[in-house]
Parts: sequence; C-alpha cells; structure tokens
Amino acid sequence: MPKKITEETTLEDILKHPEAGSILVKHGIHCPLCPFARIEMASLKIGEVARTYNVNVDELLKELNDTLSES
Repeated sequence: MPKKITEETTLEDILKHPEAGSILVKHGIHCPLCPFARIEMASLKIGEVARTYNVNVDELLKELNDTLSES
C-alpha cells in the first residue's frame, strides 16, 4: 500500500501519481500547471498550499488518499 498523504506531503511526492494533478486542479489548486511552482514543488507541502487556496484540507487529503490507494 502506498504511503498515506498528509498535510506534510510535498507536491513533488503527490504529483508522482498521474491522477493527482487532476484532483488538485478540481479543488482549485493549479500548481501542477504553473511553471513557477514546479521550481518549488520539493518544498511545498500540500497543507500549506491548500490553505493558501482556501481549500478544505481534510476533503482534499481524503480524495487524494482514496484515489491514489486504488491505483
């Protein structure tokens, strides 16, 4: 089973999963599409990013973990 995604998981680790980008964009987080974010993805934690975009962190983590554990 893959490692569970938490608020401390980096965007870089999350985006190793092909399905993750579309989940982030669905929640209004467009970092996967931003060339500037790509430079910082190793240090950007999903909890910080979600709060910056006023995204419900718990819902986002649940969807990421549910979807990525199935793949």
